[in-house]
Amino acid sequence: MKILKLLNRKNLSIFIISFLLFLNHLNAQEEPVDIWNLEKKAKENSTITQTKNDDAEEISINVGMSNLNNSSDIIDSDLLGQNKINIVGLYDPEDNGLSIDMWSNSNGNEIKLILNKLNKTNLSKDAKEILDIALLTNSYFPIYNITEEEFIKFKLNYLIKNRDKYLIKKYLIKNKNNIYNAELIKFYLNDYLENADLENACNIFEDINYFGDDYINKFKIYCLIKNNNREEAQLLFDLNSENGFKDDFFENKFNFLMEYIDEADGKTSDKNILNLHLSHRTNPDFVYELSENTPKFIWKYLSSSNLLENVDTIDLEDSTKVALIEKATHEKNYEEKELFELYKRFQFNINQLLNVKESHKLMQNYEGRALLYQRLILTKDTEEVLDLSFRLKELFIKDNIEDAFNNELKKILTSISEDEIPSNYSSFYYDNLKKQNLKEKNIKINNKIIHQSKLLKYFEDNYDLKKANDDLNKLLKSIKKNKDYEVSIKDLILLESLISDGLEISKKYKNMFKFDQSNIPTDIQMLLNNNELGMVLLRMVEIIGEDKLANLDSDTLYFMTSILNELNLDSIRNNLLLEVLPLKI
Repeated sequence: MKILKLLNRKNLSIFIISFLLFLNHLNAQEEPVDIWNLEKKAKENSTITQTKNDDAEEISINVGMSNLNNSSDIIDSDLLGQNKINIVGLYDPEDNGLSIDMWSNSNGNEIKLILNKLNKTNLSKDAKEILDIALLTNSYFPIYNITEEEFIKFKLNYLIKNRDKYLIKKYLIKNKNNIYNAELIKFYLNDYLENADLENACNIFEDINYFGDDYINKFKIYCLIKNNNREEAQLLFDLNSENGFKDDFFENKFNFLMEYIDEADGKTSDKNILNLHLSHRTNPDFVYELSENTPKFIWKYLSSSNLLENVDTIDLEDSTKVALIEKATHEKNYEEKELFELYKRFQFNINQLLNVKESHKLMQNYEGRALLYQRLILTKDTEEVLDLSFRLKELFIKDNIEDAFNNELKKILTSISEDEIPSNYSSFYYDNLKKQNLKEKNIKINNKIIHQSKLLKYFEDNYDLKKANDDLNKLLKSIKKNKDYEVSIKDLILLESLISDGLEISKKYKNMFKFDQSNIPTDIQMLLNNNELGMVLLRMVEIIGEDKLANLDSDTLYFMTSILNELNLDSIRNNLLLEVLPLKI
């Protein structure tokens, strides 16, 4: 047994303090203070109560105020997350033309109402981009009818919902002392571990220190062991134990991984992904029995860790097991090719294959899918391939497992030339093939139309204002000669945006246009008058909703750009204009 295990509490404290002094000597003052600094201060200044929950273990810490004049105490309280939080976010306000008090005048009840509504909406990419800016810009908190915690949780839930771990990591690093980060950290750790990526999960501890959550502490202890930092792992384990932490399952796995005992107890726990991983890691004979009710995170982990049952060994007579494989494929835990290899193992007679369109109806659905697939890969006739593919897709849809037949269907359809597709299958062909041009569309310049003219380059490249002004008046001179030209709303959108940025239309061309025709909704105008920039952005997100910007009507686009012009939110506005105005090829 290591000597640390034999230390009593007094000696342990002396060791930790000595260790801290050594670390402080090595590190510059600006370096993040290591979590081990917490032990003495936590004991002197804190009252700690714990509520045990393996999935989301919480800890409340009341830090004493008597020694806050000491700078080291202030640092320690920061690590414990008790520093006063004034600003939480990711982007600087000036990045998008916003202000740090963009929420200060807003009513919390209205913020909560609209954010809860947006959370239930399947927002388009365009809407998400604006919501991203609204929620993740550094700003002061709103002060009316909403708590600091409530407001921050909207930010965290947004990050979790979008599952962008790169963005989450940036947020955690920039807001590393935020006391509300626990759930976000746990999501980050769990998501990586579910995908069997322990390295990236553990790397987060190189950038942040978070003390006060048992689950995160256990994860960090395990990461320290994995990286052969066993003395630090022991220190953190002992510190947790002194603060009342008790987890027999984790302690057994800890002792085995630290090589204090020769073998673990072999118990399996699936209360959370860390417990499941430790069960697997410490048991060479680990097996997990799956069922239809098995949580998704377990399926994901077993799939990523290559622990799922091989389809070659599946008993074809076991309808429950086959149906389970189909559902797991739909949820992307098995690869599609594995499912279709399973289908190939089924035995059918020649009559069933020849009369497949009727025969499959007399079978259980999974057998019918296997029969349709086998006949499909045997035929060369284009129309029959399309017909069988359609029937097979419908059978997957019927059992709500349609995503189990996406990639394989695309492969089948890709082998068929577009000019071979009969008209009655064209919708099925294009909907499922979903051809996408991965390259950005190029803007086609048309100087005969104002909103498609080279003036667009101003918003794309932000080129010289004087040159843009000269180009503007040259274009208007040309347009004026065309007596049949009708000024569109999109023309006004472009021109008013240029005027907002300081360009001037020559007096001789001004009578061509009637500006200020945008009808900004009354509620948004009131928000503008009250300088509620955050709420204005939320209303814009709400208006866009599930739609693409390009699909919005011209009147809506007009008042949205008018709002952005009024607020001088040029970055957001330019992105909008380049999305909706140009002709793209």
